[in-house]
Amino acid sequence: MTAPLITLAHIVRPHGLRGEVKALPLTDEPAQLASLGECYLWDPRSDARRPCRIEQCRWQGQAAILALEGYRSIAEAESLVGQLLAVPEALLAPLPRGTFYASALMGARVVTEEGFDVGEFAGLELAPGHDLWVVRAGAREHLIPAVSEIVRQVDVAARRITIRPPEGLLELAKP
Repeated sequence: MTAPLITLAHIVRPHGLRGEVKALPLTDEPAQLASLGECYLWDPRSDARRPCRIEQCRWQGQAAILALEGYRSIAEAESLVGQLLAVPEALLAPLPRGTFYASALMGARVVTEEGFDVGEFAGLELAPGHDLWVVRAGAREHLIPAVSEIVRQVDVAARRITIRPPEGLLELAKP
């Protein structure tokens, strides 16, 4: 069995003509990318993993512009679009009790305290006041504020999140 990976960034497009890529951080500590060095290019659909090394990291707004070892052309950079940059969980600093990496929740069932199945945890959107959890149910997408008044329990081992949504929140879903 392969070690679980923690996703740190999502490669969204090539940048320039020399093989650099633009990546969106998926962590609340994006500075980790600059000091990371060794990581994996990961396709979670097939669980294909390729070791890679970040040679250079600079910032353009919220996005990281990365130079990866061995990628020197725009064609090579285009082949990386959609890949994730990840590291084995064991290489990261331990988290305080009661906290977890968002990638550990991917695919977890989200239910209300009454047992209504809201959908599946599908990601995280960083927002100024608090993060928003993306929960998908078929074609519908809910944005759930990640605050203790709403997120009542997270059971990573059981892959289950229990929420207490305020009235009307679930009706605001994007179709």
